[in-house]
Amino acid sequence: MDWHSRFLQQAGWTKDLRAYLFEQAGLKEARRVLEVGCGTGAILSDLSTRADVHGLDMDHLRLLEAHRRVPSAKLACGNALSLPYASGVFDITFCHFLLLWVRQPVLALSEMKRVTRPGGAVLALAEPDYTSRIDIPAALAPLGRWQAESLKRQGADPGVGKRLADLFRDAGIMPIETGPLGGGSGSRMGPGSPSSSTGLQSREALPTFAERDLEWSVLEADLAGLVPADELRRMKMMDEQAWERGERVLHVPTYFAWGIV
Repeated sequence: MDWHSRFLQQAGWTKDLRAYLFEQAGLKEARRVLEVGCGTGAILSDLSTRADVHGLDMDHLRLLEAHRRVPSAKLACGNALSLPYASGVFDITFCHFLLLWVRQPVLALSEMKRVTRPGGAVLALAEPDYTSRIDIPAALAPLGRWQAESLKRQGADPGVGKRLADLFRDAGIMPIETGPLGGGSGSRMGPGSPSSSTGLQSREALPTFAERDLEWSVLEADLAGLVPADELRRMKMMDEQAWERGERVLHVPTYFAWGIV
């Protein structure tokens, strides 16, 4: 599984949202910025700022790749539940597809709040709700149930997105804006912006084979050992045929929230 390609794909889905939210949060004036869960640097490499950029992740190998891609960033290996930074040192602290993997998301947000200065911003740019995944044709609906179950087995919370605003409030951060990517209350996304964590169904043009293949690479990685290989192959063939007929819908509601400390 090429995780950097996956992270780049996810970064593409939120590009318009990030541009808007970072402007609202004052990125142009920021002096220190932190991404919690920076992975291979897909977001950091696209960050247009004069600020001192920091990134944290638990995966040392991903940090090495992030260093190659964003050599100017100051990277640290650490846990989102106990950030290795002093209090109030960042102007903006953000995460992207992180909280679903954190067993105590309120604590993670509380830590993000702690290291952010008074008046600074905390942003969660994208958190999915796999429990509300929609698959059409209906014969492909088991994919969503299987993926949600797999995520639970991996220690993730597949439904964290729909609770994101409440998680912010529980961490003592009053959301200024929150809502689903692509529309809804608080969302300022432009026309044609992705409305799911996959973004595949939101495009006017048929997703490329490479995009669909990457989505299946993620599914196959998640479902290995949970679903028989021959059943996955059958589902993959049905999926491809549905895309080619123009009948395929794949929607995973994905949410954002941000607030001032």
